[in-house]
Amino acid sequence: MGLKLGDSIPDFSLKDQNGNWFHLKELIGNKPLVIFFYPKDYTPGCTKEVCDFRDRYEDFQELGAEVVGISSDSEKMHQRFAQSYKLPFTLLSDKGGKVRKLFKVESKFFNLLPGRETFVVDKSGKLILVFNSINATNHMPMALKAIQKTSKK
Repeated sequence: MGLKLGDSIPDFSLKDQNGNWFHLKELIGNKPLVIFFYPKDYTPGCTKEVCDFRDRYEDFQELGAEVVGISSDSEKMHQRFAQSYKLPFTLLSDKGGKVRKLFKVESKFFNLLPGRETFVVDKSGKLILVFNSINATNHMPMALKAIQKTSKK
């Protein structure tokens, strides 16, 4: 069973595409956050998903939210991927899948494919959306809708 609405998200630190440490605790209390877990850089579905977030990134920013993508790819692979697609947000390298396990993101297809799951967190660190779907096209619209609702409160 995964994380549920109203749960506090687990704290973590990972390296980003530039080799810098990203500490979740530095954002909690400051702004809402979209954290999306995706299987792998440069695969068709994952490329579609990150480009959807890229294309609407300004909308998230205008609502005061930050977007963060996480996969098990290396920092160097993330750096190439971010440069290739001009991604304006942070990509985090979860090589051993430790953070994926903290968030209870389940693998798909007989544990061969890492799961695709999006978490939207309010400013206080409470989950306001948990969206689990292997279909990459639905993640960004669901996340944006949740951020829009929280910004109206």
